[in-house]
Amino acid sequence: MKKIISLIALISFIISCNNTKSGSMIVKGNIDGLKKGTLYLQKFKDTTLVSVDSIELNGKSDFIFADEIETPEIYYLVLDKKLDQKIVFFGEKGEINITSKLSKFAVSAKITGSKNQTLLEEHKAMAQKFNGKQLDLYKEKFDAQKIGDTALVSKIEKQETSLIKRKYYFSTNFAVNNGEYEVAPYIALTELYNANIKLLDTINNSLSKNVKASKYGLELNSFINDIKKNEN
Repeated sequence: MKKIISLIALISFIISCNNTKSGSMIVKGNIDGLKKGTLYLQKFKDTTLVSVDSIELNGKSDFIFADEIETPEIYYLVLDKKLDQKIVFFGEKGEINITSKLSKFAVSAKITGSKNQTLLEEHKAMAQKFNGKQLDLYKEKFDAQKIGDTALVSKIEKQETSLIKRKYYFSTNFAVNNGEYEVAPYIALTELYNANIKLLDTINNSLSKNVKASKYGLELNSFINDIKKNEN
């Protein structure tokens, strides 16, 4: 009997070891309602989206992923390789927890454990307000064009220009104030890629030494240099 118990304990230990994942970043979580399917942890390598880990769920909704990460960057949690069903998050070293619901896979996601993710969500919340106002102005201009009110169209276009400038300045100030985090160059690359080069330079000059050497810090510096070369 003692031998049988010892054997069971040994098998359990081996199974436990096989289920343990190691990496500088661990992503754990639960997708409520997901009983069967495959989850993929993906990220971009150069310009290609690749899977760095995956798990097939059959009866359980818990998951755990691991990856070796050098500097914080954007990851994607994708269900059954359907890119329209993905959770986008800022990965970084340590443990990150993600919970969501199958019925609202992306929009109901709650992500903790990443400071860059927290800042990204804070920026996104404000940016959405600007986007909502832009849509309102677009509708107003469309209606004015339908009735041929050129004076009103001109007025709305000036409002649009002013709104875009305010949105750019908000993103610039947000990035500058968080220059010690990798979210700063990421915002510059994704939200200000067509902004005045001076705004990009302002952000680039505000980055900490570590962030300058990060994936997005290097990409931002290269992006700025390319713009300046094309302007000469």
